[in-house]
Amino acid sequence: MEKKDSLTKFLAIIGTALACIPILAPVIFTMLLAIREGIFRFDYLMPAELFSAALIGGGLLIWAALRARSHQKMIGWGLLIAAFLLVGGQAFAIITGLASGATEAAGWRLASVLALLVLYTLALIVVDIGGLLLLRDLFKSPRSTS
Repeated sequence: MEKKDSLTKFLAIIGTALACIPILAPVIFTMLLAIREGIFRFDYLMPAELFSAALIGGGLLIWAALRARSHQKMIGWGLLIAAFLLVGGQAFAIITGLASGATEAAGWRLASVLALLVLYTLALIVVDIGGLLLLRDLFKSPRSTS
């Protein structure tokens, strides 16, 4: 049974907002700095640094998706893959010595860690898209059968 009540909508709104923070924050801060100072400086590590917001938002989105019986797999798998890629990228950086500075940040090691970071960011974008689709479904007006 679908639940499209106000609690489900509230969970979806807050969850989507929180899950979008790691993706939108670096873009917004880059634009503000470019406008204010005329400098382009993009913090590509910020989505990883803000994973706690994505995790909380993703948890709320999963809860809302389960209540609404809509987009559960997209949100759940996206969040699981994002968490796996983030932890995997950090573990790989530690194992290869990039995290401690024992090895130079160059070559295939750096490219591998950055590739995992890009894949993590793409997985977060999938969660965000799932949240937006869930919101669309929750706020869609019922069609009349005339």
